[in-house]
Amino acid sequence: MKITIPLPTTMTSHFIVAMEQVPFDVESFVPWRVGGPFKRATITAAAHGTLSVTHHATPWKPTATTFTDDERRRLRRTKQHVIISTTAPPHRLPTVVQVARASARALARESDGLLIDPVTDSTILTCGRCAGEPTHFRLDDDWLSWDVQVHDAATCPPWDPSDMGACDCLRVTSRGLRRFALPEITLDGAACAHNLCATNLLRTVANRLLTDHLSYLATHPEATTHKIDDFLHIQPSDQPDGGLPFGVRLTPYDADAGELGRTGSIRRLKVGPAPGTGQVTCLKVGPPSGFTGSLNDWLCATQAPHHATLTSVDFRPPEPARVLAA
Repeated sequence: MKITIPLPTTMTSHFIVAMEQVPFDVESFVPWRVGGPFKRATITAAAHGTLSVTHHATPWKPTATTFTDDERRRLRRTKQHVIISTTAPPHRLPTVVQVARASARALARESDGLLIDPVTDSTILTCGRCAGEPTHFRLDDDWLSWDVQVHDAATCPPWDPSDMGACDCLRVTSRGLRRFALPEITLDGAACAHNLCATNLLRTVANRLLTDHLSYLATHPEATTHKIDDFLHIQPSDQPDGGLPFGVRLTPYDADAGELGRTGSIRRLKVGPAPGTGQVTCLKVGPPSGFTGSLNDWLCATQAPHHATLTSVDFRPPEPARVLAA
């Protein structure tokens, strides 16, 4: 079966830089004083209107709950903020969002500001010793984060959370795939002791989905939809340390409604757009139809003992300025 992913005509992505004061003219800093490998692309994007910078002489009001105490202290000291936005067709991904984030990084570093990504609900390091925006796109370069939740009616005994047979209270959902015109992905019903295992598997699935998706966008720039298979065959080459191949089933899923028949509640993750738009906002990740064990059995079967972490697949886009000029 195929799952149809609608492709919008254009997509907009934002980055926030919150600072105490701006000792320079923001409009002249971006794009003319953005250095490094994205300087030419930033100037091109600003000239073509795909990159915009808006200065607000007011503090930025966060809706996120994942900031550290130090980040919240820094945010309380800020008095103004700048929004860096990029708007472009999907086939110009990921270059356009890299250019926007490179501009935001440079602005945050120059103003000693706090760089915030509202899509991933997280901050991005911009200190003097931190690396700048990578030239090659990798999903694990802070483009994705994870919303980890436990159902209120937790099924695992509090004295034995590692009892895999009794526990199915964990849900892990991605944050960030919608920036690339893809649904977010979720795994619901695993044991809470499988937190790392579930996240690693979802990261592998996200990389495979996005790699295929970006290749499709590059070769079909006029497409209005992208049809993907509801079954993914994860190969050893999709896994950084190799491992055995395994299957993944994808099911359109309402992250706001959760699992049918489950008792208890869970804090709902908004993955937008609004219900009723006909768009697939989330895909549930699970074992293939022929797998006879539980979700926890499947998770264990997909993870080799030596897989401590899973990193992303490289995507090497064309030179940024050429993409933006296309």
